[in-house]
Amino acid sequence: MSADERGVLPESGDGGQGTDARIGVSGKDELRQMLRDAVSGKPFSELSAVTFDQRGVALAGEAVLDALHERDFNFGDFDAVGALTAAAVPLVIAVMHAAASQGKSLDGFVMDFVYPSIKGPSIRGKRVILLDSWLSEKSYVQTSSLVTLRNGNELNLDFSIVEHEQAQVLAIVTLIGGLGANGSTSSGAGEAASDGIATAETAKANKPSSARTNDDASFVEVVDTVNDSRHAVPFIQVFEERELR
Repeated sequence: MSADERGVLPESGDGGQGTDARIGVSGKDELRQMLRDAVSGKPFSELSAVTFDQRGVALAGEAVLDALHERDFNFGDFDAVGALTAAAVPLVIAVMHAAASQGKSLDGFVMDFVYPSIKGPSIRGKRVILLDSWLSEKSYVQTSSLVTLRNGNELNLDFSIVEHEQAQVLAIVTLIGGLGANGSTSSGAGEAASDGIATAETAKANKPSSARTNDDASFVEVVDTVNDSRHAVPFIQVFEERELR
C-alpha cells in the first residue's frame, strides 16, 4: 500500500481535552492488522515495519494515549514518556506528537545504559510513563536489552535510573503485551526497583484502577531486591500478544 493510498489520519475529536478515544474502531483495527502482519511467523519483532511507517506510527501514538485514558491516566496525570529500549523511541515521538495534536505538551526521553542515565529533557521530580514496543513473560532478546516480565530483574536498571532522577513511575505501557499470554494471570513478576521509587499505587491512590489487585495482567509486581519491598505497577497492553497470533 502506497503512502497516498494510506491517506491521512482523522482529525482530533475532543477539542484538545485529551479524554476521548481518538483512534477510532477502524483505526485500531488497521493498526491491529499491521501488527499482526509484523509478528506473523516470528517469536519476536521490534515492530520497526509498523513504528517507522508514517501511518503505523501515527496510529500507534494515538492508540497508546487511548490505552492510557482507558486506565484513567489522562493529561495532567503525567509529564513525560520514556523509551525502555531503542525499539520504543519511535513510540515516544509518536505519543508526543499525538499529545501535541490535542494541544497538550509531553516531554520524551530514552534510557541510556552505557552511562546509566537518561537522554532527553530532565525528568527530575516528574511523573513518567515507561514505553516499549513488545514486553512479554517470555525471554525475548532485543537489540538493546533482554526483556522479561516474569523471570529475572531486567527492569532493575530502568527503575534505578528513574529513581535517581527523583521521578515517579506511574505505569508501563507496551504496544504488544504478553503478560498472561500463556494462560497465567498472576503478575508476580521478578523485576526489581530501587528503594524509594514512587509508583502509581501512591501517585494515583485516588484513581479507580489503583484499587484493583495485582492478580491479573493489569499489573506487574516490582520487587526491591535490597529490602524485598513490592509495588504493583499498572501494566498497560495496547494489544495482547495472543490476539495477534
